[in-house]
Amino acid sequence: MVINQTDPRHLVDIFDRLFLNAENTKLEMGAAEPFYKAATNKQPAIIFAREDYFSSALHEIAHWTIAGEARRLIDDFGYWYEPEGRTIEQQQEFEQVEVKPQAIEWLLSLACGHSFNFSADNVSAGIDASLSFKKAVTQQAEYYLRYGLPPRAQQFFDALSEFFRKGEAISLCSS
Repeated sequence: MVINQTDPRHLVDIFDRLFLNAENTKLEMGAAEPFYKAATNKQPAIIFAREDYFSSALHEIAHWTIAGEARRLIDDFGYWYEPEGRTIEQQQEFEQVEVKPQAIEWLLSLACGHSFNFSADNVSAGIDASLSFKKAVTQQAEYYLRYGLPPRAQQFFDALSEFFRKGEAISLCSS
C-alpha cells in the first residue's frame, strides 16, 4: 500500500490515537490560524493546525510536546507571539523561542518523509530565518537525535516513523 505522505488525516489519526485519551488532547486541521485551546471540564485540549497544512500540524504538535503541564492549562500555552511584520529585535526574540519547536518539527517531518523548511514566520517584513537560527535549530535537532526527544515528542516520532518509514534509518542529511 502506498501512503500519501502529505495527507494530514494520517497525523490526526496517529495523534488522536496516542494522546486523546492519554493526554486529553486532540488535533484538528482546518483553522484559519494555528492555535492551542486548553482543555475545559467538558472538552479536551485542541491543537488547531492551519487549514490542511501538514507542516503546520507538525509545528503546533512540536510546541505541545515541549509545553509543561502548567502551560498546557493556558490557551496558546501563554506564549508571547508578535504577528508578522516584526522588527529585527522582535525577530531575534522569536527565533530564540523557536529553536526547540523547529528542531522537533524537523525530526517529526523526517519521520514522515516530509520536507522541512526553517520558518522565520515574518514574510511581510522580508526577514528570513537567520543563519544563526538555522545553526541553532540544526544543533538542537542533532542533540535530539543523539540523546532522544522529549517524551511526548519521542512517542509521536516513533509512531510516525513506524507508519511512514517502516523502520528506515533517519538522519538530518535525508531532508
